[in-house]
Amino acid sequence: MVQCAAFVSSYYLPQHPNFLCVTPGPPTLPAFKITASFLSKTTRRSLLTVPVASSVLIFCAFSSANPLAETGISEFTELEGSGGVKALDLRIGSGELPVDGDQVAVHYYGRLAAKQGWRFDSTYDHRDENGEPIPFVFILGSGKVISGIESAVRSMKVGSIRRVIIPPSQGYQNTLQEPIPPNFFDRQRLFTTIFNPTRLANGEGSTLGTLIFDIELVRLRHQ
Repeated sequence: MVQCAAFVSSYYLPQHPNFLCVTPGPPTLPAFKITASFLSKTTRRSLLTVPVASSVLIFCAFSSANPLAETGISEFTELEGSGGVKALDLRIGSGELPVDGDQVAVHYYGRLAAKQGWRFDSTYDHRDENGEPIPFVFILGSGKVISGIESAVRSMKVGSIRRVIIPPSQGYQNTLQEPIPPNFFDRQRLFTTIFNPTRLANGEGSTLGTLIFDIELVRLRHQ
């Protein structure tokens, strides 16, 4: 039996019957029956679009006899040298690992823990003239993107999907760092929450800017 615990104010679980989820206190989550098919029926988008569970501590139990044991799903771990970014691999890709200087393209869902997991942005909402979602493209190591995303992507193979909990120190430090929500009202709500002077003065800075990102590394190009 492999157990994982996530100490977060807002945490997201894939809506799959393979997960047997237990919360130590209210609010409770429904328990799901274990079945024999998991990733074979899981699309990349369904791994990224998942409901909110606002319990502080969530335990996920995976039976070693279940096909889950053969998947790349593991427990939250702190990424080395990341400044406290915690990651949960939902899918392990088979492609290359990026290095600083590579141009990488990712799909993501960004959520703000201080707003009960409010989704402030998603690349699936950014579409081209054909209606196809447009991935977010940036140069790894350029410093233009928040540090938590760079730390997460740096150790992902192409094709991987990873959920990361990014502490405020590795999240938005100013309103110019990417990714920036294109919608003005979403952008305003995000930044007025993170940089709220009254709440910061009350000592809430350690929680206001906590972010949860679901990231898929779609492709990379060596520069």
